[in-house]
Amino acid sequence: MTKEFVKNVTSMQDDFAQWYTDVVTKAELIDYSSVRGSMILRPYGYAIWENIQKELDKQIKATGHENVYMPLFIPESLLQKEKDHIEGFAPEVAWVTHGGEEKLTERLCVRPTSEVLFAEHFKNIIHSHRDLPKLYNQWSNVVRWEKTTRPFLRTLEFLWQEGHTCHETDEDAHEETVRMLNVYADLCEEYLAIPVVKGKKTELEKFAGAKYTYTIESLMHDGKALQSGTSHHLGDGFAKAFGIEFTNREGKLQTVQQTSWGFTTRIIGAMIMVHGDDRGLVVPPKIAPTQLMIVPIAQHKEGVLDFAYDLKEKLSRTIRTRIDASDKKPGWKFNEYEMKGVPLRLEVGPRDIEQGQVILVRRDTGEKETVSLKDLDIHIQSTLSDIQNNLFLKAKAHREHQTTTVTTFDAFKNELTEKGGFIKAMWCGDEACENFIKDETGATSRCIPFEQEKLSEKCVCCDQEAKHLVYWAKAY
Repeated sequence: MTKEFVKNVTSMQDDFAQWYTDVVTKAELIDYSSVRGSMILRPYGYAIWENIQKELDKQIKATGHENVYMPLFIPESLLQKEKDHIEGFAPEVAWVTHGGEEKLTERLCVRPTSEVLFAEHFKNIIHSHRDLPKLYNQWSNVVRWEKTTRPFLRTLEFLWQEGHTCHETDEDAHEETVRMLNVYADLCEEYLAIPVVKGKKTELEKFAGAKYTYTIESLMHDGKALQSGTSHHLGDGFAKAFGIEFTNREGKLQTVQQTSWGFTTRIIGAMIMVHGDDRGLVVPPKIAPTQLMIVPIAQHKEGVLDFAYDLKEKLSRTIRTRIDASDKKPGWKFNEYEMKGVPLRLEVGPRDIEQGQVILVRRDTGEKETVSLKDLDIHIQSTLSDIQNNLFLKAKAHREHQTTTVTTFDAFKNELTEKGGFIKAMWCGDEACENFIKDETGATSRCIPFEQEKLSEKCVCCDQEAKHLVYWAKAY
């Protein structure tokens, strides 16, 4: 790889889609496979997912959930049991019709999600109120046969976790739905440094088969929105379809109330588009596989490499630290780790060793500083914390700048065309208006935010009485 190749990233302003493609490939996050719309997660891309997965798994278990694993295949008859569910997923389902040379008597669906598998299992293991709640989670892959694909954001196969729970009451299921949405929101904001808007999906946009869907929505650098995590109150629709009944505290048969919730590798796409710049990735320190990269300067000179390796050994106790002792030139290394978004670079050469110091370079701001070896680890940890905080504040400022309040449809169209981003506008609750806005502008309702404001008395589309403030945007 040449220095020119490392630097060859399309400008965001010139072509955001090409910039994104350049970054995911040249930062070595993915490679394309021979199957359309499928991606190979390379070690660096998978390491980022592992760090996200590790933190989320910890939080899922801390809220009382257990990990399980369900089969990859779903019999067609099982999928057909919940009508709204199968209709919602029918266009995206991949079917297995043969086993070897033999045609199957019943088609098998490659799971697009696992509600029906969990429902079938819950029917077998839940009999009494003493069996509740059932709090399960699965880490797996799913397949959805998308027409248009893009790495991380929309692929035929992706990795995720999907939680599935059963409860005695509607209130218990509601609390679970809110609890897990908050887990997702905290993960995005505290670890990925991505600010989110929490709210409820409209009936048109909710999960197929759900009573209601809660969502976290984030805004990308190009002004498009991304659904970053969802939590669904399923009510008793699946329970009735599959016969998931229990003897309640009064000794009567009752159906359970269910939830499901999911978080996927598409969040890596969000991270790229929220924090990245024309030099490539910018990875928040809390989920960065490498938080600090040591680059020895004049490493051929006596003592430099030994000093650098000693430094790595000491710093690795508290900081995810690597060293590049290859024979590539320092300039190449600088470009390489800027492209990969490593939060902090440490440069050290013969003169630095003599003076008891090192050079630290921040990826988020490009700032350089000379730092004494005394209390170096504490200084690095403080700097990483500052980078994490700065990325969140920068992303939040961008979102606020790209959020516009409108009260007329003309203003809605103008702002969306000229500025993009989130449009806050009142809505009457009629799906006809929601569809009209989508057809006329390309914007969809992202959510009805939990924090409501009354911008006007009238719907932005039809001038009838408004019921909700809605965030609208063009979206991935």
